[in-house]
Amino acid sequence: MARRRTKKRTHVGANNPQTDSAGHASARDPKSMVIRIGAGEVGASISQLATDVRRVMEPGTASRLKERRANRLKDYVVMCGPLGVTHLMLFSRSEGGNTNLRIAMAPRGPTLHFRVEKYSLCKDVQKVQRHARGGGKEYLTPPLLVMNNFATPGADAKSKVPKHLESLTTTTFRSLFPAVNPQATPLKSIQRVLLLNREKSDEDDGTFIVNFRHYAITTRSAGVSKPLRRIKAAEQFLATKTSRHSKMPNLGKLEDIADYMIGGEEGSGYVSDATSGSEADTDAEVEVLDTAPRKVLSTKARLAAEAKGEEGVEEEEEDAVERRAVKLVELGPRMRLRLTKVEEGLCSGKIMWHEYVHKSAEEVKELEKRWEKRRQEKEARIREQKANVERKKATKASNKKAGEGDGDEEEEEEDDDDDDEYYSDMEMDELDSEGLAGDAEYKVNEKMEEDGEWEEEEKEIGRGR
Repeated sequence: MARRRTKKRTHVGANNPQTDSAGHASARDPKSMVIRIGAGEVGASISQLATDVRRVMEPGTASRLKERRANRLKDYVVMCGPLGVTHLMLFSRSEGGNTNLRIAMAPRGPTLHFRVEKYSLCKDVQKVQRHARGGGKEYLTPPLLVMNNFATPGADAKSKVPKHLESLTTTTFRSLFPAVNPQATPLKSIQRVLLLNREKSDEDDGTFIVNFRHYAITTRSAGVSKPLRRIKAAEQFLATKTSRHSKMPNLGKLEDIADYMIGGEEGSGYVSDATSGSEADTDAEVEVLDTAPRKVLSTKARLAAEAKGEEGVEEEEEDAVERRAVKLVELGPRMRLRLTKVEEGLCSGKIMWHEYVHKSAEEVKELEKRWEKRRQEKEARIREQKANVERKKATKASNKKAGEGDGDEEEEEEDDDDDDEYYSDMEMDELDSEGLAGDAEYKVNEKMEEDGEWEEEEKEIGRGR
């Protein structure tokens, strides 16, 4: 009989390394939830803004989260632990009509309170663009975070915006996305960039304003003309199963490919970025190692090339590096965030910094004493509740044992009464024909003699003999 096959590649027990699939965050990456507090009251614009921010935070966010009007903040906080959520981004609208954003680190804080002074949705950004970029594969990987001007030179603990506040804000934003390892992260996986720029104030007025921008990273070969790039792109589309004819250049009215390359009848020759007359922006160009497969020379061919000279080898090494121009296309949304308050806990706790309310040293000490008193009272309540629970458990256990003991004693007393009433030297298993044993049979016989029934029974027995 053939032996049953054991699948070791795709089933449980396979010794395969766990790889992160595209579009899904790994267990080590930070995860976030973008929530609308008061889902039915924030309005359509804030709801769309929350949806756009979820797109920015992908793939490590709950993209299909559905809020209900009855949900409260504690409902989401309770689920942070089981789901592995590390950050909460809460959008809300005040009674005065101000839009607020709170960024909280789960499960114990701190919480940064921002006022959204201005914002533009993704659809608004795309309307003003000539060639808008739609959603594609760039959302399968997290964006590259770039922060500018978050640290002020010369800031200290006594500044209006203290140094520890700048460090806390930097750490909070940095922890929203997974860290990037330049040596291990492939360049193709970085397709978006999130830019956070802090506005510089003319004076130290105590404001902390952050501009939020989201871009897609596009690259193209530098030094190559646009017609040649279009032909190369068309060749790539033809190699796929579903070719897109809209990407193909229209050569129906031309007699030769050269007419297309030089610009038709009135073309002025081959035009590239270098010969177009405009100065090349070298700051936006990077050198990328060409990953295309190359023919490996044999030992004899390599020795022959070296014998001819080192020029061929140097040319091959130079060809392995490709210069590409980098361009950013804005995806949206845009936000102008003004930091107003920082709390120690998760949307609760003492105020660590406030833009409008400033406390003196004596008031700070008084608040510290008040918070210490609250903390002690809370710990006392927790200890009391724990003691009450333990006491109730002990009482319940003792009552259960006492109930079992009473039941055993009652059963023993009933057994003793039965033994006294029906005591006999005979075993209970030795029964007569009528189901009576021992003294019970003797008592029945005595009663039959008193009633005269035994004599009649004797006569019947004698007749039967």
